[in-house]
Amino acid sequence: ANQVAEATASRPPVQALVDRVSAVFVPVVILLAVVTFIAWWLATGDAAIAWRPAVTLLVIACPCALVISTPVTVISAITAAARRGVLIKGGAYLEALGSVKAFAFDKTGTLTHGQPEVMATRSVDCLTGTACDKCDDVLALASAVERRSAHPLAKAVVGAAEARGLAEAYAPAEAVEMLAGQGVRGRVADKLVTVGSHPFFDAQYPHSAEFCDLVHDAEAHGQTTMLLSDGERVRGFIAAADAVREDSRTVIAELKALGVVSIMLTGDNATVAQSIGAQVGVDDVRAGLMPEDKVDALKGLLAKYGSVAMVGDGVNDTPALAASTVGIAMGGAGSAQALETADIALMADDLSQLPYAVRLSRFARHLIVQNVTISFATKFVFVVLALAGVTSLWLAILADVGVSLLVTLNGMRPLKFEK
Repeated sequence: ANQVAEATASRPPVQALVDRVSAVFVPVVILLAVVTFIAWWLATGDAAIAWRPAVTLLVIACPCALVISTPVTVISAITAAARRGVLIKGGAYLEALGSVKAFAFDKTGTLTHGQPEVMATRSVDCLTGTACDKCDDVLALASAVERRSAHPLAKAVVGAAEARGLAEAYAPAEAVEMLAGQGVRGRVADKLVTVGSHPFFDAQYPHSAEFCDLVHDAEAHGQTTMLLSDGERVRGFIAAADAVREDSRTVIAELKALGVVSIMLTGDNATVAQSIGAQVGVDDVRAGLMPEDKVDALKGLLAKYGSVAMVGDGVNDTPALAASTVGIAMGGAGSAQALETADIALMADDLSQLPYAVRLSRFARHLIVQNVTISFATKFVFVVLALAGVTSLWLAILADVGVSLLVTLNGMRPLKFEK
């Protein structure tokens, strides 16, 4: 019920155009009917003859078919999409989706599963191995700080520490501070422990070239790295990998076949982003982006392509979702804020429904234009016949009901759309 209410409240542009035309059309027809009556009365001198073409004109010019042609199609398409787990919040977004020229994707949780796993832990004091006590201490310290965070990478670190029996090595960090887009820091055992991205550490914490090479090597294999400092020196890094969704590459290929460009926008570093981008086949990769940077990137894409959809799942994606032509949220694992901001939600986190939704939108838009054309053409022909007095009242009624039924049945075709 709510979905139907939203669908009718958020009208597509073509529906707004039809409503504006109808608002002018009705008084014009009434005036034309009066003129027709007067003209026939003056020509025949018989009011009984003159009223027939006037009334016939009023009947055939009734805008019923014109008015219902769009809402029926919109609600049918939204219903069909909902059956596939795609919730579209209104007709305007349904129509806009079909005109999108580019899709911008977040990486984590959208093109990837959003469930990273720790692949390796390295200490600066043990660069040749990954299973020494010093490496374990790096993981234990990171876990103490990350326990306060809900970020997928934080969950991966805490999960790895628990699996290796290191979660209780240190008490949870105190005075935890989130470093937007960079990492997190907190006080652990009287030390200010910072866990952050490689670029952040390059700018803030000096470390050796040998250590940096190891970090780059992990990133070249598509792993996201988190470096750790205990306030005195860099202690090591943790590498985590987030598996690419099985259908990501297929979805990107299908969108490309539809003439849609795909761009990945991510806060991850360029090396990891390029690796993931190559795996899924996106046309462009923008890395190292803060939430506000994603908005700026969206503005640039809008200037270039005119109509851009943004697909994301997290709170960090909310500004970009709002800035795009159509915001699409991953509904299953997405944040409540992202779902609230988005115009469309993929409730089953099924990316494969994106190409379907685009095709459905284009099909619905085609049907809307088709229905409006049929309605106008039929009305025009019978208005001319009514003015000439060569059509009967019953034929006018039959034509009005018939075209209304025709556009209704045609508008229900999205319910059977399976492409």
